[in-house]
Amino acid sequence: MYPRNLNYKMPAEWVRHSRTYISWPVQSSMCYPEDYNAVCLGYTEIIQAIAEFEPVTVIANPADSKTLSSLFQNDRIGFLFIDHNDAWLRDNGPTFIINDTGKVAGVNWHFNAWGGKYAPWDLDDQVAPQILNSAGLKRFDAPLVMEGGSLHVDGEGTLLTTEQCLLNPNRNPEQSKEQIEAILKRFLNIRKIIWLKKGLYGDETDGHIDNIACFVAPAKILIQICEDPGDENYEITQENLKILGEETDALGRRFELIPIQQPPKLCDPDTDKRYTLSYLNFYFANGGLILPVFGGEATVTDRIAVQVLGKLFPERRIRTVNGLAIIREGGNVHCITQQMPESVI
Repeated sequence: MYPRNLNYKMPAEWVRHSRTYISWPVQSSMCYPEDYNAVCLGYTEIIQAIAEFEPVTVIANPADSKTLSSLFQNDRIGFLFIDHNDAWLRDNGPTFIINDTGKVAGVNWHFNAWGGKYAPWDLDDQVAPQILNSAGLKRFDAPLVMEGGSLHVDGEGTLLTTEQCLLNPNRNPEQSKEQIEAILKRFLNIRKIIWLKKGLYGDETDGHIDNIACFVAPAKILIQICEDPGDENYEITQENLKILGEETDALGRRFELIPIQQPPKLCDPDTDKRYTLSYLNFYFANGGLILPVFGGEATVTDRIAVQVLGKLFPERRIRTVNGLAIIREGGNVHCITQQMPESVI
């Protein structure tokens, strides 16, 4: 029996949450283990920011229990000790779903570390079932390698993703596009999938959607744009605008597109690799929005992003955090968080 048959669906991220789950960094798995203390400070800032709005459960390796209990003295911050390899819970955690009676369950996807890029990942592939078991929630095992950062939904039957990621042969080489669509429809109860071609240039996740476009309301999409024809992201973002401008959602509505200017290009000082900077890698919290900002040459676009999101969500407090704290490891606020919708039972 699939979630769809039981009237479960994946809700939009802006619905009220019961809590946020977030994993604690693991030094041995980091690209730059010498940055461990700085990355932990970045995670700490994000956890404390989210806790201003809702409860947070930190998934931690047992060896970190003493450190974390002394670091966080907040009744809204709790711990769940689960062995894990890495700390990108959006991608290896469960996707929470809710049915028409308000009962919450979870989808357990297969996880292979973004196409086998970072071994080992065996512990990470077992995190989602343990979270669902600890919460006493029904689990649906999906026959698909999938990361939560590769999809966004509007809560009304429409899913947004990229071909670069979901159709990449390093994920599900045995599955056709049509087969992947069928699985997503069965497990998330969506009716239409909109496929963008690519994500941001150099994104090591192979083009996760959560850096380039997201629903902010039914039939309303926030999209990061680039206006410099000499920038690697120019053609990518222009193509995304064109695709979405010609599409409709599952209910036949044309999209209102809200552009947000990308931050200025910034590269790693040691490797010259471009950081994947995005204002769309924010996180909805109850009554708030946790927004990564970048400072320096991005001060102007930071301010514009705050203004755009403040206008879109006047009822939410825009809570900024240091967007450079963890970006060298390959992601940002949305990548490390997973929301659990509030049950109404």
